[in-house]
Amino acid sequence: MAAETEGRSSRIEGQRARTRECKLGAVFSQTTVDQDGWPVRDQDSTTYVGAVETADEFGYRIYTEAWRRGWEWAATKIVIGDGAVWIWNLADQHFPGAVQIVDLYHARQHLWDLAALLYPQDVAAKKRWMTPMQDLLDYGRTELLVEWLREIAAKHAGTQPGLAEEIDKQADYFESNTPRMRYPEFREQGFFIGSGVIEAGCKSIVGVRLKQSGMFWTVRGANAIIALRCCRFNQRFEDFWAESGAA
Repeated sequence: MAAETEGRSSRIEGQRARTRECKLGAVFSQTTVDQDGWPVRDQDSTTYVGAVETADEFGYRIYTEAWRRGWEWAATKIVIGDGAVWIWNLADQHFPGAVQIVDLYHARQHLWDLAALLYPQDVAAKKRWMTPMQDLLDYGRTELLVEWLREIAAKHAGTQPGLAEEIDKQADYFESNTPRMRYPEFREQGFFIGSGVIEAGCKSIVGVRLKQSGMFWTVRGANAIIALRCCRFNQRFEDFWAESGAA
């Protein structure tokens, strides 16, 4: 079973161009891999929870859903996230002992962002720089990746201190998440290393309904809609309807 969290922004009524983060979590189970060794989610096993709230509040929300789904009975417990510190703090607090994995595609995006800073006008140079860097990441050689990034930062420290600082910041990201980026090991064990399930949820549960043109929301109103959307996707709408007393 895996639990993952990711934030999405939603508009707030009366505040121009301001957004608030909606946190969305998914819980699903996996019991098999396909013929090529890729993990397969159990059909209809995914459930979602979400709200515009603090990380602490959301931690108890995803914890409750995971235990409702039978977290304690899972043979292998996994938490997938995008590398944000608050996600791992919640994982340590509510799901101690779970395998922690940084979504590979978010990690790659950090490298692409650096490539854009290093070669803002040269697409070919970006790709040339990315090829060995991505190989290091994909093959779990994160320590060497961090070493290379530190060397690149040092080369720019004298002439472009702002760029050097950003490269060092990204090196810190990879260094702190090194234990969560053992991708060859995770693949060998048949674990998910991507967060497509939560990306899809952010679009279908939050984005499609709350982020249309001209929409503005109060926190209370947005949370009510998010709760209803989660109930619908979780196939619990009838239970919600009955408990609300409206049936």
